[in-house]
Amino acid sequence: MARKRTEKVERPSKESIKKAKRIFKYLHPYRGMFMIGWIFLILSTSASMVFPFLMGKLLGSGTQNPTSMEESIQLIKLDNLSSVILALFILFISQAIFSFFRVVIFTNVTEKTLRDVRRDAFSRLIHMPMDFFNQNKVGELTSRISADIVQVQETLRTTIAEFFRQIVTIFGGIVILSFISWKLALIMLATVPVVAIVAVIFGRFIKKLSKEAQDESAKSNAVLEESLMGISNVKSFTNENLLIGKYVTLIESIKSLNIKSGLWRGVFVSFIIFCVFGAIVVVIWQGILMTQGPNPELDSQQFFAFIMYTVMMGASIGSLPSLYANIQKTIGATENLMSLIQNESEKEILKGTEKPLITGAVSFKNVNFSYPQRADVQVLNDLNISVEKNQTIGLVGSSGAGKSTLASLLLNYYSTTGGSINFDSMAIEDIDVHHLREQIAIVPQEVILFAGSIEENIAFGRDEATKEEIVEAAKQANAWEFISDFPDGLATQVGDRGIQLSGGQKQRIAIARAILKNPTILILDEATSALDSESEKQVQDALQQLMKDRTSIVIAHRLSTIRSADQIYVLENGSVAEQGKHDDLISQKGIYSRLVELQKMEG
Repeated sequence: MARKRTEKVERPSKESIKKAKRIFKYLHPYRGMFMIGWIFLILSTSASMVFPFLMGKLLGSGTQNPTSMEESIQLIKLDNLSSVILALFILFISQAIFSFFRVVIFTNVTEKTLRDVRRDAFSRLIHMPMDFFNQNKVGELTSRISADIVQVQETLRTTIAEFFRQIVTIFGGIVILSFISWKLALIMLATVPVVAIVAVIFGRFIKKLSKEAQDESAKSNAVLEESLMGISNVKSFTNENLLIGKYVTLIESIKSLNIKSGLWRGVFVSFIIFCVFGAIVVVIWQGILMTQGPNPELDSQQFFAFIMYTVMMGASIGSLPSLYANIQKTIGATENLMSLIQNESEKEILKGTEKPLITGAVSFKNVNFSYPQRADVQVLNDLNISVEKNQTIGLVGSSGAGKSTLASLLLNYYSTTGGSINFDSMAIEDIDVHHLREQIAIVPQEVILFAGSIEENIAFGRDEATKEEIVEAAKQANAWEFISDFPDGLATQVGDRGIQLSGGQKQRIAIARAILKNPTILILDEATSALDSESEKQVQDALQQLMKDRTSIVIAHRLSTIRSADQIYVLENGSVAEQGKHDDLISQKGIYSRLVELQKMEG
């Protein structure tokens, strides 16, 4: 279901700003170019401040009241008008050049900076310990790399420059207006900015109403989407009318909110027309009065310049709240990114540096373990298991007994809370984690394939493998037959998460990937439990090929898959309850025997 997402812009704390400032280290390599961009920004802003003055000259050149024909001719003579127009064109050309270089330089600096941020953020994310992913939702992490960076991108590229420009325009405009006429400047400051600020606040209220309507619309879309995606369930439970009722309730709410929003928009438009334009009319009216009389306080050129500066300032004041809100949101987005980049990765947490020869002998001695997020729940209790080189062992037990946890500990996804895990005679904590995982391959129950070709997914086991090696791995995994039947062969696209392949096909691709890796230790985590009988036989044959001459740890749901295991461990409540070969465990008439009988009855 689509989530309701409410944007709330809070004032950032000092700590947030401190964290956000860390992004400037990414700007540091490009500081020279960035400063040049700021020079062009200052030049562009300065040029824009000259425009109202020249426009005042142009508009006022023919509107003063001449006292004689000679004064009139002198006032509007062609060379005076030509010089103003020429100055305007020179200003426009300069402004265009300054703006071009400003935009190009800021864009270059921003994109190079964010490329570095993206690289470091993804690199840090991909090396995070497994517990980090237990604490954080994938959608939120993806948002940090995508949405937050887009927010930072927009701010670095345009928002900061525009915020600076508007601040300079406002304060520069006030200074210039005070020089033109301090009386008229006071009138303007008492009316136009106040009305503009009220208009902005009013606009935010209307935006809030629109946001509520959008949220209700998102809910209605969720009902629509889920109803159509689960149409078979809707019909089988005859709940058409229930969902229609939900949908009608939501669209009725949308209607009411939009009507309310339309009412306030009407009031807002009326307010703008009456107050904002009324305020400008008051300033113009006062300005006109000051240009009249025997001793006018303003000439027409000064008056038109004043009006142009007033309009420019009004626009700048109106744009400040949204620009400031964007900067606040960017501080929050930057804080998220920097927090991610500052987190400790596995390389920093797991200090092992040794790269010993791993033969496949593994021992668990009095191992205790609790997941960090559930420290009060003991998953493994004084677990003792010994695996010899090239031995196949089976792990069985009810759900939650600790089978998959044991596999996670072997890969050093988590550290034990007690006891020790040794590879040959070396503790897992002393072994370089990358070196360790290079020696281990896992074939899970739910295979995750990456969007791309079959060849790319098999090569994920060893990316430098040749095409011949990939084909050979596919043949050993009993996958080559169906791969060669596809028109595109190895180039066949598997779709998102391998959706275009069947369960058995995906499992055999995963096995081919593991064969290509050629690991010392193989972990099979219920690799055939979700397959039909025909697919299971093909996959099981491939697994037998894969398990040759290597240590294999088989987590089994279907107990028939571990009948020939060298040793079977029955786990219960995180401890070894029984161990032995298949026939020995059957004769004990214990937990394993009951599980076998239960599966026979289910079969």
